[in-house]
Amino acid sequence: MSDYILSTIEPNDRRAMAQLDALLAQEGIRRDGHLDHTVGLYDQDYDLAATGSCFGNTLRCMAVDSAHQGEGLMNQVVSELVDFQCRRGNTHLFLYTKCGKIPIFSGLGFYEVARAEGQAAFLENRRTGFADYLTGLKNETARSGLTGTMQGAVVLNANPFTLGHQYLLEQAAERCDLLHVFVVSEDVSLVPLAVRERLVREGSTHLKNLVYHQTGSYMISSATFPSYFLKDEDDVITAHARLDIAVFVKIARALGISRRFVGEEPFSRVTSIYNQVMVQGLAGAGVDCTVFPRKAAGGRAVSASRARELLRDGDFEALAPLVPKSTLHYFTSSQAEPVLARIRRADDVVHY
Repeated sequence: MSDYILSTIEPNDRRAMAQLDALLAQEGIRRDGHLDHTVGLYDQDYDLAATGSCFGNTLRCMAVDSAHQGEGLMNQVVSELVDFQCRRGNTHLFLYTKCGKIPIFSGLGFYEVARAEGQAAFLENRRTGFADYLTGLKNETARSGLTGTMQGAVVLNANPFTLGHQYLLEQAAERCDLLHVFVVSEDVSLVPLAVRERLVREGSTHLKNLVYHQTGSYMISSATFPSYFLKDEDDVITAHARLDIAVFVKIARALGISRRFVGEEPFSRVTSIYNQVMVQGLAGAGVDCTVFPRKAAGGRAVSASRARELLRDGDFEALAPLVPKSTLHYFTSSQAEPVLARIRRADDVVHY
């Protein structure tokens, strides 16, 4: 370590950022769009020899200059990032990497959760982390008191919960003895997790065969999926879908889920491709996937993006036909003001 200088790389340091981008490019990756902390190891000439970054509870953009490989620099970078994460309260950490890099990170205390062969792998720093998560899902199901041979699942972000989401749950619940409802836990949406989960529950109280779960860090949105080591947009979309499917299949087998239900996607190319890959991937794993047409209102499909536009504009009259009464009641209450302020400040409410 005495041969190298460890330093934080600040986003406004042009020279350091140029070196960072050059090193990443040399190693065949690009800077991720979501980074909140970056470190570098510099040699005695203050040239960047190794780097790594964080975003939330993930490690990202880790690379060692080919001229310095074999010197244990990746170990030093990962150790520093893990220490940094611990200092800010994150002890359960995750990373995504190329499949060929699994042995490197396995030697640094990370364990494979799932992989999309030839594209990406998903790892965590707890040996029993995913197994413990599966046990938690089983316990939640047992506590609900609900049982059934035909079990299905829906995964929702619900940003916010609309009549389209409600329709999807109603259609899925009709076709199952027990429906597992997973709310995406990643808290980067304009509507916070606590509110999203509350509105999902309040908007589906009339359905009596639902069990609610959070996804934890095991299923994330396409918006923050680390894509820095993948070549192009389609590769990113398919890798994200294949990894999500690999994780979901393990969840399905643990809980006895045989069907997954999704709504069709007429607006987002990303979600449309994701759904296509998901249908094929789940079929190959023996899980049926049913895609329902979107619920329409006023001649157009109901979407959370449209609901966010109306919330930004304060047009609650136009919002009313798109959301359950419970969602409308929340957003017209004083409780919603911090969330509404966040939506009004957003540069883009459509694709977030």
